[in-house]
Amino acid sequence: MAPRRLSREPLARAAVGLALGLPLGLFLIWGAGQLGGAQLLRARTAEAGGWSPDALTARVGETLHLRLTSEDVLHGFAIGQSDQPAIEVPPGEIVDVELTFNRPGRYVFYCTRWCGPNHWRMRGTIEVEGEGATETPPLPAYVALGIDIDAPHPAAVAPSRRPSAERGAAVGVEIPARLLSRESNLGLSPVELWQALRAEPGTRDLADSQVWDLAAWAMRATVTDEMVAEGQTLFAENCAACHGRDGAGEAAAARPTPPATTASHAHSKEPVDFTDPQAMLGASPALLQGKILRGGMGTGMPYWGPIFTEDQMWALVSYLWNFQFEGWL
Repeated sequence: MAPRRLSREPLARAAVGLALGLPLGLFLIWGAGQLGGAQLLRARTAEAGGWSPDALTARVGETLHLRLTSEDVLHGFAIGQSDQPAIEVPPGEIVDVELTFNRPGRYVFYCTRWCGPNHWRMRGTIEVEGEGATETPPLPAYVALGIDIDAPHPAAVAPSRRPSAERGAAVGVEIPARLLSRESNLGLSPVELWQALRAEPGTRDLADSQVWDLAAWAMRATVTDEMVAEGQTLFAENCAACHGRDGAGEAAAARPTPPATTASHAHSKEPVDFTDPQAMLGASPALLQGKILRGGMGTGMPYWGPIFTEDQMWALVSYLWNFQFEGWL
């Protein structure tokens, strides 16, 4: 049942519950209800101020009542690290929300609808206090592997043609198990994988382009179809606005320059071109995941750590190779 949108008429009590799932352990209820003590949460484009207020507090086990409204354009409301549907917040209307958290910590809420050049800055936090176990997240892969994600990582060798996972599967050369393990390959860039395969006795009679096909096939074998499909969806919803649906970064270049009042928030350089072999084939999966998690310092690339789950970030990484390898989808 969709939330009933209200403006001036009396509010009727109605709510629909939506579980946002573990480990967040929060439940979201929205509807058209007259909620006593509800806090008004206004949404405006980032250039006009973003969420107001953008810092909320709550207590474990107690209901946080929010009344969402947009003062300009259509916005969306969602809690980070959840794969549940977002709530739309139409301009001039009110959507009532109840949030209940069963763990303390900091939760990030954000806008899910593209609303301007600084849309990604539409974020706020909810500090939840009280008793309860908090989880210490594991070290990010790039940290555990000692990868400097800010260091240049151009590929030392580039293929003469776009590698094909399908052609690689047809080469008929057995790939060592150590090069087919997702865990062991997290810190291995495609060019490093190609070099490892090139050194194998079984590839001595193959052309370099065939070994690149083998590398594409080996990388595709470490991810599932479901991961790639989820990554494609996440890219379209969250990344294509800057990087372009084709991954070439043309979408951001085509947008008008933000006004002077927001110039400090504009991209300081163009988004990464995921179709550039030198840039992408020198990047390991762990490096790309680190960039997504932490963002690009000084580049305008937002940090997605509080928004995406660990699985979502790896799904997104798995899809990015589609811009380099044929037969990926």
